[in-house]
Amino acid sequence: MTRPFTYALLLFAFALITPAQAQRGRPPAGERHVRKVFERTPPPVSTEARRDMEEKLQEARDAHRRSPRDADRIIWLGRRTAYLGRFREAIGIYTEGLRLHPRDARLLRHRGHRYITIREFRLAERDLARAARLVSGRADEVEPDGLPNARNQPTSTLQSNIWYHLGLARYLQGDFRGALDAYRECMKVSKNPDMLVATSHWLYMTLRRLNREREAAGVLSPITSEMDIIENRDYHRLLLMYKGELTPGAVLAEAARGETSALSNGTVGYGVGNWHLYNGRREEATEVFRRVVAGPQWTGFGYIAAEVELKRLPGGAGAAHRERALRRAAT
Repeated sequence: MTRPFTYALLLFAFALITPAQAQRGRPPAGERHVRKVFERTPPPVSTEARRDMEEKLQEARDAHRRSPRDADRIIWLGRRTAYLGRFREAIGIYTEGLRLHPRDARLLRHRGHRYITIREFRLAERDLARAARLVSGRADEVEPDGLPNARNQPTSTLQSNIWYHLGLARYLQGDFRGALDAYRECMKVSKNPDMLVATSHWLYMTLRRLNREREAAGVLSPITSEMDIIENRDYHRLLLMYKGELTPGAVLAEAARGETSALSNGTVGYGVGNWHLYNGRREEATEVFRRVVAGPQWTGFGYIAAEVELKRLPGGAGAAHRERALRRAAT
């Protein structure tokens, strides 16, 4: 008698509380230790793109309202909320979903991603490591795109995304050995050129940070200029730069096309800056990282990584510059 009543009450609470939390931006119950200071203006998007994202968010809300227990609808509500820059709200949606589906690795994968976005790397690692355990031994599955590429062809899978983001969460904490383990696993499920270059890029950088240059060089062997890349062109070009087939100037010049600054592209900026760093050119690396975090794209992994590197600089100069950059980004 008690269990059916409790279960019904949980469903009722989820249907009512989650939208209210999203409206108020309140952190999910049990996660209120997440920093409240992390509030920034979402990166700029065109009026047309914002209108489209808001329409799709409303569709996701309507679908969720019709079936609030459905895990797929919970995930899409969270994803559509996050695309509009409302990351804490998305985390709350995933948390409520995990109360209904505690063993759904997809919810952990998406919440882990958004913990990275708000710079809660330990919480991200916890979620993603648990997701990795849950999918161990299972068949992989393609993960549908929320923001489709030019060919409308998904390039990643659930398992590749779990391992990829787990590697990143560890990398950003300076746990390069742990990141290496995750990226090695990710390589096993990186089955197409786009996922291959994305994983290879972070794996290469991780090995270089561990001073394992010979192994890093081996990562570059399968990378060629003829690869059919749909969406991860920046990673591909950086890998060709690491091979010596492109110069940093050429990579930055290409990234600058259509951009206010070449280094407003955080992916390329961090890749070039990190290349300077592990080749012993600290001053050049620092300048590149500073230019990356002066840009508006603070949700990108390259921006986040550049921010982390500046914070690690000796003498506090990097941290001071980072704080100034954060204040600019929040205005």
